Amino acid sequence: MTFLTKKHISRRAVLRGAGVTLALPFLDSMVPAQTPLSQTAAAPKTRFTGIFVPHGMAPGYWVPKTEDAGFEFPFILQPLEAFRERVVILSGLWSKSAEAPPGATGSDHWVAAAYLCASQPKKTAGADIYDGTTVDQIIAQKIGQETPLPSIQLGIEDPTGNSSNCGEGYSCAYSNSISWQSPTSPLPMQVNPQIVFERLFGDGGTPAERVARRQQDRSILDLVTRSLARFRTDIGPSDRHRLDEYLEDVREIERRLQVAAKASMATPVADVPVGVPESFDEHIKLQFDIQALAFQGDLTRVSTIMYARDLSARVYPVSGTNASFHGASHHAEDPRKIAEYSKINRYHLECLAYYLQKLQSIQEGEGTLLDHSVVLYGSNMGDSNQHLHVDVPHIVAGGASGRLKGGRHLAYPSRTITTGNLLLSVMQLFGVEQGSIGDSTGPLAGLA
Repeated sequence: MTFLTKKHISRRAVLRGAGVTLALPFLDSMVPAQTPLSQTAAAPKTRFTGIFVPHGMAPGYWVPKTEDAGFEFPFILQPLEAFRERVVILSGLWSKSAEAPPGATGSDHWVAAAYLCASQPKKTAGADIYDGTTVDQIIAQKIGQETPLPSIQLGIEDPTGNSSNCGEGYSCAYSNSISWQSPTSPLPMQVNPQIVFERLFGDGGTPAERVARRQQDRSILDLVTRSLARFRTDIGPSDRHRLDEYLEDVREIERRLQVAAKASMATPVADVPVGVPESFDEHIKLQFDIQALAFQGDLTRVSTIMYARDLSARVYPVSGTNASFHGASHHAEDPRKIAEYSKINRYHLECLAYYLQKLQSIQEGEGTLLDHSVVLYGSNMGDSNQHLHVDVPHIVAGGASGRLKGGRHLAYPSRTITTGNLLLSVMQLFGVEQGSIGDSTGPLAGLA
């Protein structure tokens, strides 16, 4: 498709106001007249999101029975059926890096860090931590230097109450972050959406100015009104419509953050961070919305999110059960308890479906943000009742800008193919030609 426009606006164009910088979504006006989109700097770039959920999934409820194109989505995965053509289900993978090395004890619940690097962490509770550079950071090194933020790291559970030793002689660093900039440098997962939002849109303002703005209930959009009015005169009707939708998303997130902040301040517990919603459902949807907004404005192209930390006792009432996450995962092979646990897993997939729908609803160039994304969702366990790291669930969603074909279930022989091979293939989708990562032995057959 070729776009005809009177004016050419830079993809890096922003709106500035008092203490804020507002990035813009992709607009047709960013394509030079009579130029194919693929040949311009505005050509959509592929984004990456890595999502970690501990404790595996209920056995018997998530693996499709067939590999044919019309495979049936099992109970846990049914929320993804609407995205069939943008989803690849991977079964049979081996999270070998989450197992204790030969002759050693421990691991299991203390190695979330291994999820995106497929490398066994050094067993230590001291400062001499060592694991591996994670795939999100390797991708960020390739594509993250073109955006204001190379990557963002989001979480839901606050780890600040932990000691340095999280169990079995392993540092809490291994369970607090899935994103490692280097083998010795884990990146903190930010749980407060307010802080994430201000990091994305509050560039140039002081903390005092941002506090004052919140107290006055002033919107970031109110601070760029003058430059926004001028900018609207330079774009066409379709771009104005797209810009209005983007700005409405910004304002809606601000509104939700204000509600969360007021609720937090009214809570008698003194250490609740301002801006953190009380319910998991609102919290994770807000984090996902901010991720999508950051992608839409090209503020970053790489993100990670942790649903929960290992051993989480969180309860998800929306799932239809009041069983705690970790407690339910130890189902003692009782069919009724397995069925109960599957409800939590399914709810987690409903949250993923919310994110995929958000990405799919945002038009970008000749496709959508989902078409131009790779979303990796998975765990470091299979059947957590026995702490098994074989047959570990993984899902890859998105189109990778035409490099990833969905609508497939890829089943691999148990205890044969490691998750390192999957990570190696994911990197290749971003043009990262690296010989290996962690315990990989080669690209994963069939993914790309």
